[in-house]
Amino acid sequence: QVQLVESGGGLMQAGGSLRLSCAASGRTFSSYAMGWFRQAPGKEREFVAAISWSGRNKVYGDSMWGRFTISRDNAENTTVYLQMNSLQPEDTAIYYCAADRSPWSPARPPTLPPEYDYWGQGTQVTVSS
Repeated sequence: QVQLVESGGGLMQAGGSLRLSCAASGRTFSSYAMGWFRQAPGKEREFVAAISWSGRNKVYGDSMWGRFTISRDNAENTTVYLQMNSLQPEDTAIYYCAADRSPWSPARPPTLPPEYDYWGQGTQVTVSS
């Protein structure tokens, strides 16, 4: 059974930090690209970050560069992390972890939701001003 389970969300004051985790199981996710997306009420799902299977390649959404860091641990079951610093109220959203089984393309990394094959249920992040 394929499972992506996010954790680490919560309520944070502006300027604070949170670290999200995504535990993947049920397949060999160590060969999959992994990504984070977020969705705020009334808005479309937004790309946050993606990481290649090896962890050597990373890409971020425009407003995340310098504040968010994606990483992964393929040691046993794959776990993907999203370190979020300098959080702002506009970062408030449900954050989703996703897995893409297609090979990573440096020229065209996966930044769109339809490119991902598996999704978690999401974890709520709320940032107060």
